[in-house]
Amino acid sequence: MNTGDPGATRSMLKQRARLLAECRTFFADRGVLEVDTPILRTATVTDLHIDSLTTRLADGRQLFLQTSPEYAMKCLIAAGAGDIYQLGHVFRDEPPARHHHPEFMLLEWYRMGYDLDALIHEVITLLTQLIGARLTEPPEVLSYREVFLDRLGVDPLTCDTADLESLARQAGASPQDYDRDTLLDLLMAIHVGPTLGRSRLTVVTQYPASQAALARLIPGHPPTAARFEAYCEGIELCNGFHELSDPAEQRKRFEADVAKRRALGRSAVAIDETLLDALASGLPDCAGVAVGFDRVVMLAIGCPQLAEAMPFSLG
Repeated sequence: MNTGDPGATRSMLKQRARLLAECRTFFADRGVLEVDTPILRTATVTDLHIDSLTTRLADGRQLFLQTSPEYAMKCLIAAGAGDIYQLGHVFRDEPPARHHHPEFMLLEWYRMGYDLDALIHEVITLLTQLIGARLTEPPEVLSYREVFLDRLGVDPLTCDTADLESLARQAGASPQDYDRDTLLDLLMAIHVGPTLGRSRLTVVTQYPASQAALARLIPGHPPTAARFEAYCEGIELCNGFHELSDPAEQRKRFEADVAKRRALGRSAVAIDETLLDALASGLPDCAGVAVGFDRVVMLAIGCPQLAEAMPFSLG
């Protein structure tokens, strides 16, 4: 927020209000129900690269500020909620930066019976409506393999890890302690992502199977994840999945995450048994996506910093 310019502050607030209203109208027109899930829960994500903020009740119980409403929303879906969306604040233990803030607004939604292609089409439709003035070129959908081959000349699914280490060293990193996925994430963040979505939306699909998280796998040689991200002006806007509904496979992935966190000395987290119980009760076939709403606002109004698109920031 620009506290030195009341006119700029009011303009930003009006733009945010307009974009929030457009989101709600978009989903109301499609019969998608708005829901509201808890910010505080007894479990959190096991993701190796996400740290959660915590608090404690007077009785000593530790609670986690949610990094995403995903787990709670899936519990609602398993209980019969159907197509749902949420606009709400989420939290991650990371310092403020140009495109990051420890508290931010997330737009997340789930569509019953959608596969990845159907959800990608809907994401492109909404983002085009919200930031269309920035988009002078038609959207494109590329595979993870295609963007790595084009930008770095390596096949991320089959190349030797040593090749990725070499590219990371060229970027100034010291990759001797990095596993393959950390190397790929680093190269995506430094070399690949910033080149994507210039004057257009670029959707990247079919991530490595090891980066599936909560997504299904697409059979192939090698298999890939039914996952996508969308970029505009080099900024990642969203992460979407054709959702995994197999509780045994999801538990296996969570346990692998926990083991990796422990090996790297990261904070220990418990697996969310409530989510696994919901999957076991029967999660309908669905696809879901989370969009960083503040980044959308930043692009829509042309702010260079995320903080300038938010009513309050830590600076």
